[in-house]
Amino acid sequence: MKYSILDLAILKEGHDAADAYKRSLDLARHAESWGYKRFWLAEHHNMPYVGSSAPTVLMGHIAGGTQSIRVGSGGIMLPNHSPLMVAEQIGTLETLYPGRIDLGLGRAPGTDQKTASVLRRGRLETVQEFPQDLEELQMFFSEENIDAPVRAYPAEGLDVPIYLLGSSMDSAVLAAKKGLPYVFASHFAPTYFSQASTYYKQNFKAATQSNLPYLVACLNIVVADTDDEAAYLATSFYQMALGIIRGRSYPLSPPVKNMDEIWSPQEEAAIKQMTQYAFIGSYEKVSKALASFIERHEIDEVMVTTNVFDHEKRLRSLQYTAKAFQSLSHQNQL
Repeated sequence: MKYSILDLAILKEGHDAADAYKRSLDLARHAESWGYKRFWLAEHHNMPYVGSSAPTVLMGHIAGGTQSIRVGSGGIMLPNHSPLMVAEQIGTLETLYPGRIDLGLGRAPGTDQKTASVLRRGRLETVQEFPQDLEELQMFFSEENIDAPVRAYPAEGLDVPIYLLGSSMDSAVLAAKKGLPYVFASHFAPTYFSQASTYYKQNFKAATQSNLPYLVACLNIVVADTDDEAAYLATSFYQMALGIIRGRSYPLSPPVKNMDEIWSPQEEAAIKQMTQYAFIGSYEKVSKALASFIERHEIDEVMVTTNVFDHEKRLRSLQYTAKAFQSLSHQNQL
């Protein structure tokens, strides 16, 4: 069972982006030693407490400070970028860190519409253009592009795995049609997870004979010594989610003893629905719940996101999580 990490380089209350980048690198180094397969960075813009506005730059930072863990974008929001530029940047990273770079792609802007317009310099990208941009990007990596008037150096001929990210049926349909691995954002948009993952598995069209569907689920996971401690630590994550509900940006704040003093009953219900695929508790509780979830949905890999205020406790949670996945892999081999 493969397990990986999705990071947004979140800024903590009272800390700056430099601190976030330092913590991300430290986390990646620990994750590498605990058997995590890959370390991905998201793309978001105009969000004061999200440090991952330039994922390819951070990918270089993480890859340069680690030895073997795969590093990727989770994802690059392709409508914001020229496919040529993406190919050149990812090709450069793959050349610097051969065999370690993943390219996760999304079709959402990763920001508000006004900021998206500035990113695209007024050009309006439609949903219908995303498949075309994807094909163009794939061509830039292909050796078949050798006679084209525009070529992507040093990307041409490099084997960089492409993953499609999504939270809707549209992304599932495209991933199945293109025969690509599919990463579902079930950590914040769970509504279509079951429907989309089932469609993807049933309608997958292999690009090659050896190609099989590959489903990755993003999950919020917080593990501690006891259920009560994990629930307490998770209140930092809930406070961030509350910012999404309220249309604001909040830093990662210290945990609180009582969320009822912060959110309304309606906000609590909305956040609990949004985070229904959150696994919070002791090692024993989370291990059992993960095993059931993975078996029920036929998951090939889990992408873990853990937003805990105290860095050492975040590391501890992710170490527990790695232990849970290792135990699952051992049980499956018996």
